[in-house]
Amino acid sequence: CAVKAAHVLSEIAKNEEMKKLCIEADLVLTLIPLLESTDQEMLLHAGRAIGRICYNNRSLQEELVKVGVIPSLVQILTDYAESEPLVHVALLALYNLADLDSAKEALSMTKVAEQLVKQLRRAESHERLEIVFEVLKALAENDTLKVQLVDAGVPEALSEILLRLQGSLQAEDTCIVKAASDLIVSLLLGGKKGNITGQVHKESTSRSLFSRGVAISVDGNCLRMFQLGVIHQLLDLLERHVQSGDTSVQQAALSALQSLAVPVVSKVPMLEEGVAERIEALLRSESPPVQFKLLGTLRMLADGQADAAEILGQDPLLLNRLVQWCSESDHSGICREANRLLASILHHNRSQEVVKAIQAAQGVKHLVSMTTSEHAAMQNEALNALAIASGIDLETLEESFKESQLVQSLHKLLRDDNTSPEVKYNSMGLLCRLLNSGDLRQEIEEDKIKDTLERLCSDSNASVVKEAMATLQALRGET
Repeated sequence: CAVKAAHVLSEIAKNEEMKKLCIEADLVLTLIPLLESTDQEMLLHAGRAIGRICYNNRSLQEELVKVGVIPSLVQILTDYAESEPLVHVALLALYNLADLDSAKEALSMTKVAEQLVKQLRRAESHERLEIVFEVLKALAENDTLKVQLVDAGVPEALSEILLRLQGSLQAEDTCIVKAASDLIVSLLLGGKKGNITGQVHKESTSRSLFSRGVAISVDGNCLRMFQLGVIHQLLDLLERHVQSGDTSVQQAALSALQSLAVPVVSKVPMLEEGVAERIEALLRSESPPVQFKLLGTLRMLADGQADAAEILGQDPLLLNRLVQWCSESDHSGICREANRLLASILHHNRSQEVVKAIQAAQGVKHLVSMTTSEHAAMQNEALNALAIASGIDLETLEESFKESQLVQSLHKLLRDDNTSPEVKYNSMGLLCRLLNSGDLRQEIEEDKIKDTLERLCSDSNASVVKEAMATLQALRGET
């Protein structure tokens, strides 16, 4: 009668009130041993009953993991990989448990990665693919499991799916393509995704993931996906969905490309493949979320790469669009990201032509405004970029600096007690560059910055004191 009893329990557990009675009667612990059965009907009913009773009950789910349900679920996936009903039950159970850290730890001791890849490749329905994607995404938050998933062939399986659905614009296929792109992001970065819009001060979060071991894993994953042709598949998707106007896929694909562009090891190969030029086709997009992702992706490519900065910094179409977005008052996130990309191009560039191009596009005034941003990170980015550009070609920038009152802005930063020590330090570094211009030196002297520098020589921060003394020496012509 056990099979029939399990069947009855799986039916009555659909009802919320009956579910409570099942919990009170300790039926879960009675049902768990039945998952070791070789009777497929028993496995099906027992699995459904356990899943329904424990659904949305975290303490019960933790108990399930503690008593060893994870190996049983993986064993069902292994032994009955061709049985649609049993696979469905096992995947649903894993989906409900995968958020638990204890479940991830238990799964890392099994061969779940191999079984999930097998199901990813044999899934015929969109529903089955979606549930496998959700399980994989949850598991990718764990570094050990992430490595196992990559080793088991998840990137190859994703590449095959993207290739297979490349020409389709059907709504269901589009959802799968978006989910595959999101999963690529999870495999590259891991960690729970949050809303990054506007969180400039939290940008170091993704970089903090790169401890030595994780960085090696991420770099390897990027190269592997690059070799599989995933980058061009994502770019093809982007171009096609720009034409169709599907912004959700554009955002997902750009997120994946942005993640691929983070490690230094992948920047040069991506640039050599013409990624920057192909991404710029999206400049005509009118979707703010797509624009935001586009700017972030281009900035990641330019980060630390003089060649990339030179390519981007001499593209008049891009620079004109950037300057337009820098003035975008309706979308502060886009305005902020456009300014940061402009600063990044100047910072990482070593070409006089780029400085002249940004000056011609009237981008300098926006960088001067950026020095007074409410975010210290953005202030420092602007100050460093302007200092580097001044070292390359101060003569070209001189007039814009005077028009935008850069000297006065720097003085205000130095006088303000709320300005961070790093911003003060970088402000003085830029001032030293400006002293090489006769007109700007005169402005510095007329604005009585010397008095402020003398006060900063008594600052509580040793770096600020040292820089104030050096700037005073430069102002007096001693160095």
